[in-house]
Amino acid sequence: MLSVRVMRKLLSLLCLPLCLLLTLSVSRTGAQAPVMVKTVNFVFSHGAGGNSCTQQLLADTLAERIKVYIEEYERANPGVRVNFNVLNRCYPNDVDVDTWAVNLAESVDHYLPREGSIVLIGHSMGGKSALYSVAKNIGSLADRTVLVVTINSPVPALNKYFMYGGATFEGFCRAAMVVRSDRGVCNSMATYDSSADGDWVARNRHWLAFVAGEDAPLSSQFNYGGVDMYARDMDDGALPISAMYGEGADVVYYGEHGHSDFGVSTEVAEFMADQVLKCVFGGEIQCSVLLRQGSFGHRAASGIGKENWSDILGDVLAGKGSVWHWNPSYLRWQGWEDIVAPPLASYEEPRRSRFTVAKVDSSAVLTDFKEARWLEPNNETDLQLYIKTAAAPRNSVRIDWEIYHQGLLLPGLERERWEIEVTAGTPLSEVYRAAWLSYDPRDVRVVAFSRAERPFRWFQANWRVYYKESRWRKVIDEVPAVPQAPGVR
Repeated sequence: MLSVRVMRKLLSLLCLPLCLLLTLSVSRTGAQAPVMVKTVNFVFSHGAGGNSCTQQLLADTLAERIKVYIEEYERANPGVRVNFNVLNRCYPNDVDVDTWAVNLAESVDHYLPREGSIVLIGHSMGGKSALYSVAKNIGSLADRTVLVVTINSPVPALNKYFMYGGATFEGFCRAAMVVRSDRGVCNSMATYDSSADGDWVARNRHWLAFVAGEDAPLSSQFNYGGVDMYARDMDDGALPISAMYGEGADVVYYGEHGHSDFGVSTEVAEFMADQVLKCVFGGEIQCSVLLRQGSFGHRAASGIGKENWSDILGDVLAGKGSVWHWNPSYLRWQGWEDIVAPPLASYEEPRRSRFTVAKVDSSAVLTDFKEARWLEPNNETDLQLYIKTAAAPRNSVRIDWEIYHQGLLLPGLERERWEIEVTAGTPLSEVYRAAWLSYDPRDVRVVAFSRAERPFRWFQANWRVYYKESRWRKVIDEVPAVPQAPGVR
């Protein structure tokens, strides 16, 4: 009978080849550690009066183009796999913002797995509801969402905007049958301000806002049915462009397009899909950033007819001042020639834009403002102004002057867009066209054309100019990775 010690030795000798065989077998089959999986869920929310078809082209385009982004990300991150889902459903399109948000959250809870993170993409009212649902954490959406994308969405309350015929947005929404029925949607767009919701999302998650619109307040580009809904604002046929974003958003301007053009234009859908995917997987997006702002206005004279004006917007005041002269003579007129210029420290790259001169505190009859011109007319880097005046005996003359330079962007930066909105005025006054003043992409000056019928009709307008800023975003870093056994898809 074998002893216990001998039996243990025999067993160890038998197990040694077996263990070696198993080790070789495992190494040949390439056993791996569990794969880490990130899941991104793209949830679409259409606008008031719309349905899922509005965003179908964008949803399909995103699903097609995401494959390249996933492949690149997985190559750069061995051991990590990315899955994605797309949810594009119809919701009641005539309800208030709270009901809309609840419907959206219930749909997400029902149709999407709990794993991964959500990218909410909302058009118009759908975007307003998306901001609301995340900021208010409806159905725990804030806990799961990493990015909210709005497309031409009304952020502030729309009742503050002047509409065709002096109507309020809420009244226009109902009377014009923007939606077939109204169970609160018109009131939510008209009176609910989503600025605080957008601010919360921008500070705590990410907010990508797509905006578009016409090139001047009274442009006819998007006058559906021959009516310009917002005759005082640049709009997309449904909303003013200034209502489509808020503080903290990454604003992406996609051109002079109508409210729902992305739903039928492959080019626009591809552009939007790429911007969203860059934001998710890592890339630079070109954002629209405010550079300068100001105001201008005109009043027509008396009489009959029409007055026309053109204004240069976006340049920079280099300096201002006055020239004043007194004629001590009792018998003769006296003339003066002055050369004025702004301080050199007020600009770095001297390229003149324009000047203004005005005779003030002077007698209209007994003084003469003879001439004002650039000292060197053919040298655009010369900002000196030549002023010639005269005054009768025992009279004084005063000329106030302002000199503006182009205010070029720094090398490497480019202009992007402008906004003009008429803030006050009378009927039969209008800003009907605007354009960049030069072909130089660093030159942000805009020329605005306006007119008004006499007598005494007037308007006042605000303007803003924007430049492009590259911003790097990579929200997938905030998507949790879940371990998954090898071979499981």
